[in-house]
Amino acid sequence: MNRTILDLHVLQTVPPSNLNRDDTGSPKTAVYGGVRRARVSSQAWKRATRLAFHDLLDPRELGTRTKRVVELLSGRIHELDSGLDEKTRWNLAAETVKTATGAKIEVPKRKADSAKKKGEEEPAPESSYLLFLSARQLDALAALAVEGKDDIAAFFKDKANKERAKKAADSRHSVDIALFGRMVADGADINVDAAAQVAHAISVHAVDNESDYYTAVDDHNTDAEPGAGMIGTVEFNSATLYRYAALDVDLLRRNLGDSPREDEPATEPLRRAVEAFVRGFVESLPSGKINTFGNHTLPDVVIAKLRRTRPVSFVGAFEEAVEAGSGRGHLREAAERLADYIPQVERAFDVGEDVDTWVVRVGEATGKLAGVGRQTTLSELVREVGEEVARRQADAK
Repeated sequence: MNRTILDLHVLQTVPPSNLNRDDTGSPKTAVYGGVRRARVSSQAWKRATRLAFHDLLDPRELGTRTKRVVELLSGRIHELDSGLDEKTRWNLAAETVKTATGAKIEVPKRKADSAKKKGEEEPAPESSYLLFLSARQLDALAALAVEGKDDIAAFFKDKANKERAKKAADSRHSVDIALFGRMVADGADINVDAAAQVAHAISVHAVDNESDYYTAVDDHNTDAEPGAGMIGTVEFNSATLYRYAALDVDLLRRNLGDSPREDEPATEPLRRAVEAFVRGFVESLPSGKINTFGNHTLPDVVIAKLRRTRPVSFVGAFEEAVEAGSGRGHLREAAERLADYIPQVERAFDVGEDVDTWVVRVGEATGKLAGVGRQTTLSELVREVGEEVARRQADAK
């Protein structure tokens, strides 16, 4: 069976930085090929990609992941019926979310105790874990809540209304839900399988974390107090990273559904989502310690491949760690390794046929990758990949 799979391969060099910290504040690492590598977790880069969507897509195409879903839904209820007081809206929102998702909704004990101690009113109830809902799902749930406002508990005892609530939470998924999935612990029937997979980014070479000792001067010190007002340390490393992501375009299409708008092709939501994912993943950067290190780099190489079989990562090119040698850096050898490895894998496993490949590269050090695919710019790559996946999906219907 033919599939449409998009693979993204990125080489990106970052200077001294701490993109993704562990529980001690140190940059995350992993052992691969017997040596310790710099690592940026998949979760960190997925979040950075999701945040990039806010500059790439209409807010109506995005979702919100929060425990404070009652407050979020209450705001939408207020837009539909401004005559309802806050406590009533909270009750309507809580019952609606509980019915739609099965999630437990209550006021967190810590917040309730704190409010009681301070003599304040009890805060809004929350879900016990993060709930991920699209803007359109929230709108549909708000409309149901207002419809049943006279007696919301009785309203949802009606089987038809209960099914409407579940359907509202399980249709018209946002782009970020369709891409990265959703797990609802108490409502597995509305879970969404992620269409995108993002690997942990690892350095192509061995790394040793370093430590920066810093001091801060008290501007109001007198000559009699010459010491530092603060001292501390921050760990960092620098790395040439191999980043990889795979997108199951067919699953993304199913998650999104066809366009509800009559003035655009049915594949238009898919095209927009794919283009946003490509640009968002390529250009995004986790923000850990970004103000300290200012490590605002862009990739040195981006390779996009549209396949009809399974996803294929080329991380094996770097199982043997790249060594800098004579101060040449790591990028040149990494690019050469990748250029040699890609055709070998595709030839050995017969996964190179009927594959569209685009390459965006910078500088002479990446020159050997020029023959891997059609050289282009990122904007052209994004547009052409979007057009091609839309064409394939239209042909498949």
